Amino acid sequence: MRRPFKKKHTLEPDHKYNSLEVSKLISYVMQDGKKGAAEKIVYGAFDEIKKQTKREPLEVYQEALVNIGPTMEVRSRRVGGANYQVPYEVRPERKLALALRWIVGAAQAKSGTPMYKRLANELIGAINEEGEAFKKRENMHKMANANKAFAHFAFNRSKKKKKLTL
Repeated sequence: MRRPFKKKHTLEPDHKYNSLEVSKLISYVMQDGKKGAAEKIVYGAFDEIKKQTKREPLEVYQEALVNIGPTMEVRSRRVGGANYQVPYEVRPERKLALALRWIVGAAQAKSGTPMYKRLANELIGAINEEGEAFKKRENMHKMANANKAFAHFAFNRSKKKKKLTL
């Protein structure tokens, strides 16, 4: 018997920008259930972006997500006793999740300045195609490109062989 599908958690849009993507960013920044602190960090980062770029922060954020979201990734697949890194196309939900994870992780890895400034710098770096999160995306694309030869393992083409009856 199959297991039931997991119910997806519905997320409310944030109150300032009325955006689901900003709400997801707040959730990724949040630690120990402190959503108010995470909101202060994200909104502070958006104010910093507006100050530094003189552009609408929501536009900068969405452009950064587009620049960082990977289009291809590699997954390990066992074929005939050997493990191959097989390139796959990334689903849109996973693309957003990876982009957010990489942005927040890169910002948290640095130290010395407040978190909102680190997050703002990472987002600005993403629109300029630089920064840790962008490097991570480029490395993932290089891996997928290097393993293009194994792309034919991406689909399960096993057809049952019919027994010949004489």
